[in-house]
Amino acid sequence: MELRHLRYFIAVAEEGSLTLAAEKRLHTAQPSLSRQMRDLELEVGTRLLVRGARGIELTAAGRTFLDHARLALMQVEAAGIAARRAAQPAKAAFALGFLTGQEVTWLPQALRILGSELPNLDVTVSSQSSPELAGGLLRGAIDVAFLRREDWVSGLAFKLLAREPLVAILPAGHPLATLDAVRIEDLAAETFIMPTRAAPALKIVIDDYARRVGVTLRPAHEAENLSMAISLVSSTGGVSLLPVYAEHLLPRSVVSRPLAGPVPTIDLVLGYAKSNTSPLLKLFLARLDGLAAGTGLTS
Repeated sequence: MELRHLRYFIAVAEEGSLTLAAEKRLHTAQPSLSRQMRDLELEVGTRLLVRGARGIELTAAGRTFLDHARLALMQVEAAGIAARRAAQPAKAAFALGFLTGQEVTWLPQALRILGSELPNLDVTVSSQSSPELAGGLLRGAIDVAFLRREDWVSGLAFKLLAREPLVAILPAGHPLATLDAVRIEDLAAETFIMPTRAAPALKIVIDDYARRVGVTLRPAHEAENLSMAISLVSSTGGVSLLPVYAEHLLPRSVVSRPLAGPVPTIDLVLGYAKSNTSPLLKLFLARLDGLAAGTGLTS
């Protein structure tokens, strides 16, 4: 098994299409990509992908393999970074952490803030769940993190960045996907995917929203993470509620729709440890004004 097999598999899983993955992401021929996927399945010893009504879908084994494939590529990238760091003179270090998927929006803005320092700065970036990021801040492994307000962790400070609306996440062929806006009452009658096993702050927002509207959601599945929630929507035909930034990660087989009526929101905050005395952290916080410029999000 080679690294390219993992990259190809991730592209197919995220695009939900061999053709799109080949043309849009990998710039290779579709028949060649199909052969690579067959070779990978032979190597693993089980089916990872199946052709469904909504395109290429992951099997249960494929969903499990996807998380491991992503982790393996992240570790390879981290190994390369560590090797290059060891070969260079020591630089000042600054660690950024992102709630998985938020780096798409916020990393460019964070690097803009650090722009004048970058030539002499060793920046590391990690992508984790919000509780994991809070733990990293507390341990000193991360200097600043874009996460949820984890008030259960003492010793952290939070600054509000944006209030993100929640949206309905649906299979592309679902009858509700034809609507301009979806009522939560309609979601209650569907197979509901609760995306909160590693997201307690999101669970609170969803539960409070359902309670205010007077709807009882009965989850058929509870997803480990954002990517699993999206995969379960695609594979089971179920529905979910996710923050709007998840739209960056949707394959063709899954769509989002705004919610009708008063829309629930979840805070995205910048967190840091109160005990962190890094001059770089002080500089970063001093330049926070205008961080949201260019993201289209407001507080």
